[in-house]
Amino acid sequence: MEDANMEELIRLLNRGVTPFHVVDACVERLEQAGFTGIAYDREWNLQAGGKYYVNHHGSALFAFTVGTEYRTGQMVRMAAAHTDYPTLRIKPAPDFKTKSYAQINVEVYGGPILNTWLDRPLGVAGRVAIKSADPFAPEMCYFESGRPILTIPNLAIHMNRDVNKGVELNPQTDMIPLLGLVDKEEADHDYFMEYLAGELSKQLGHPVQKDAILDYELYLYCTEEAQMVGIRSELLSSPRLDNLTSCHSLVSAMIESTRKDGINLIQLADHEEVGSTSKQGAASILLHDMLRRILRSLGASEDAIDAAAYDAMLVSADVAHAVHPNKVSKADPQVQPQMGKGLCIKQAASQSYATDAQTIAIFAGICEKANVPYQRFVNRSDMRGGSTLGAIASALTPVKTLDIGIPILAMHSARELMGAKDIESLTDAMKAYFSL
Repeated sequence: MEDANMEELIRLLNRGVTPFHVVDACVERLEQAGFTGIAYDREWNLQAGGKYYVNHHGSALFAFTVGTEYRTGQMVRMAAAHTDYPTLRIKPAPDFKTKSYAQINVEVYGGPILNTWLDRPLGVAGRVAIKSADPFAPEMCYFESGRPILTIPNLAIHMNRDVNKGVELNPQTDMIPLLGLVDKEEADHDYFMEYLAGELSKQLGHPVQKDAILDYELYLYCTEEAQMVGIRSELLSSPRLDNLTSCHSLVSAMIESTRKDGINLIQLADHEEVGSTSKQGAASILLHDMLRRILRSLGASEDAIDAAAYDAMLVSADVAHAVHPNKVSKADPQVQPQMGKGLCIKQAASQSYATDAQTIAIFAGICEKANVPYQRFVNRSDMRGGSTLGAIASALTPVKTLDIGIPILAMHSARELMGAKDIESLTDAMKAYFSL
C-alpha cells in the first residue's frame, strides 16, 4: 500500500504542472474508479450509491459519493485542498529582445521563493483560447511544452560580490526568463508566440496562426521530476508538494472509502495562493451551493438542508511547516513537527486556521481509532504564519472545520521536501474520516 500510494503521488506531482493538469489527472483516476461526470449547468438525478464529479471551469474539481444506505439527515463529511502553487505566469504580448537574447515577460503568481527559480530548466504549461466562428465559444485547449524551453540565469558572483549576503530580487527585472538566442535576420520575430502557434498546430491537427491565439493562462513549471532522496530514500524532493500531496490523498480517500451512509464530498479549489477570491476559489459560494444542490437533488427539504449543513464537517488539507534542522529557532519552542512522524493538525489563535477544540478532538479520535500517527502545529507567537482555504470556506459555509496537512521543508520553493511516510498517514486518516 505504501509503495503504491507513493507511486500515485509521484505521478500526480510530475503530471500536475498547472491546476488544469491537476484536475485532468484527478478526473482520470475518478473515472477509472467508476465516478460519473455531471455538469453544474445541467439537471442532476442523484441516486443512493452514486459516485459523481463536477469539473468546475477546468481548474477546480468536486467529487462526492452518496452512501448505498443514504437517508436524509445523515452526516455530510467534506474535505478541501487547492490545485495551484506559487510560480511565474506569462503576461500578454510576452515577446521582447535584449541584445542577442529572446525573452518573455512574466509576473509572479502567489508567493514563490524567487531565487529557487533561477538556473533551472523550465517548461511552460496551461490553457489557451483560440479564435472560433462563435465569439462566445472560443476553442479551449490545454498546453504543456513537455521539455524545458526557458531558464532564468543568475548573475555571476564576480558581478555581484554580496550575493551570498542576501540579495533582493526584483520580480520585473530579475525574473525575466531567457527563451533563446536571436539571429540578426530574425530580430523582428515573436519567438514565443510563433513557437506556441506551431506546437498547438501539431497538437490540434490543424493550422493555428499566432493571431488566432486570443489569450492564455500559461505558467512556468520546473521540468525536474520528483525524486526520492536520503540515505534510506526516506525523503521526497519535488516541485508542487504544496498542495498536490493533499489533492492526492483526498482523491485516494474518496475512491477507497467504504462508508454506506451519508455523503462524502471533496473540493479541489484553485487560486488559494492568491487569496481564493475567484469563481474557482474557496472564497466563492460554490461549496455552499454544491452542498445545497446535492441535498436538494436527493429530496431533502429546506429545513433538512439547513440541518444537514449545520451538522456537516469540513477538513481543510494543506501542508504545514516541519521544524528546520538549520533553523530550529523559527519553530515554536514547544510544538515542533518532524517529517516522517505523521500529518499535522494545525491551529492558530488568529483563526488563520479554522481548527477548534471540538474538531481537534473529533479528528484526533479518528486518527487514534485508525492507528494513524499525527502531530500538532502552531506558529511562533512572534511570527505571523500562513493561512489556508479552511478559514475562508468555513466563513461562507459555516460548518465544523479543521486544518491539517503534511509537514514539509522549503515551502514555496521551486522544490520542496517531505518525509515519504507522511503521505501514508494523510491518506489513511482521510480514508478513516470518510469511512468510519
